[in-house]
Amino acid sequence: MRVLVVEDTEVLGQAICDRLTSLGHGADLVTNGEQANEILKYQTLDLIILDLNLPGMSGLKILKLLRARANETPVLILTARDQMDDRVILLDAGADDYLTKPFNFRELEARCRALLRRHHGYAANVTEHGNLTIDRDARQVMVNGDVKSITNREFCLLEVFLGHLGRVLSKDEITEHLFNYDETPGPNAIELYVGRLRKKLVDSSLTISTLRGLGYVAEIS
Repeated sequence: MRVLVVEDTEVLGQAICDRLTSLGHGADLVTNGEQANEILKYQTLDLIILDLNLPGMSGLKILKLLRARANETPVLILTARDQMDDRVILLDAGADDYLTKPFNFRELEARCRALLRRHHGYAANVTEHGNLTIDRDARQVMVNGDVKSITNREFCLLEVFLGHLGRVLSKDEITEHLFNYDETPGPNAIELYVGRLRKKLVDSSLTISTLRGLGYVAEIS
């Protein structure tokens, strides 16, 4: 999934990005509020991790402008504030969740999983799609109860398809979900990842069809 981390403490922001990248997500760091606001006007994202105290524009202002544009991307706020009034203001402004600094990275990952899951309409971290079972906590995929060996990036690609069932996804759209700004995947990278995923899930209820010149469409049979 594509995540934008907006954090002016570069060491912390980069640590968050590295952690998310290790899980197969495409994660980018922005340290300036105005720059983040400009990116959010045009870039499609799956999750925003947003600090409040930023140079150029505050995180709260960015959040309000985002929601004013009817952008429903999940937002996890990072804040040093832990007063009830502050939390109420953030939630009323459109934040989906918040995490008080300092925080544990495992909790950060869990909150990210929960936001991404809810954004795609799933009530639990373990979901069933025909004979295909997805455990997002364990990052595990099972077909008829048998665990399949799957990489973190393949897991994220599977989540992209399950989050857009029945919709045609171009290679460019898939690339935007999987890779960050600094990565330069080869021209056949998406074909390679899709091919590997198909092979590993060949006996599953998930069908990924290629539409020549358009992209891919996933369906559950």
